[in-house]
Amino acid sequence: MVRTVKEPAERRSEIIDAACRLFLEKGYDNTTMTDVMKRLQIAKGTIYHYFDSKQELLFAVIDRMTEEQLAIQQNLLEKTAGTALERFEQFVIAGSRQSDHETIVEHLHKPANAGMHMHMLARHITIQAPLYAELIEQGCREGIFTTDSPREQAEFFLAGIQFLTDMGIYPWSEAQLQRRIAAFPQMVERLLGASPGSFNFLLKVFS
Repeated sequence: MVRTVKEPAERRSEIIDAACRLFLEKGYDNTTMTDVMKRLQIAKGTIYHYFDSKQELLFAVIDRMTEEQLAIQQNLLEKTAGTALERFEQFVIAGSRQSDHETIVEHLHKPANAGMHMHMLARHITIQAPLYAELIEQGCREGIFTTDSPREQAEFFLAGIQFLTDMGIYPWSEAQLQRRIAAFPQMVERLLGASPGSFNFLLKVFS
């Protein structure tokens, strides 16, 4: 049998791709490092050269998912048109749709995986903030928003939405969750200096 030698970056990417597919097919808990090795027909030493554990491999899969989401959102942002507020609404609605990786995300909601869950949310905020900041800057130019710190306001917006509505972090009752969602529009309007009622579309997206 001829041994296939691949560049480190290519091999690492191949392992991440295989792990992602297996996590989706079998679930994270039911997938082993041996499963990944068999899928790729590689030796134990090869996979552990790149990843010390299945948890570390999951972190890499999360980073890959985040990068893919960023590419999708960048493409979406380029295609949206209208005022900053109109584009903001289109962007939030598109971003709220469930991804094909919900099986992996659901695994992160378990209490034992809180660290990985926080890692994923923090990565999402980091990559999305510049895109939302671009919309906020447009709104400032149009006189729709008033803020001297678009990037920071974008981070506050994303952190509030993602963390406070995440049932994997806060075990709210349905009534508690809905109270927080109901407060979002006014909070964002004050944050950005927007007109009252301009962010009421958030109620439709997150309710």
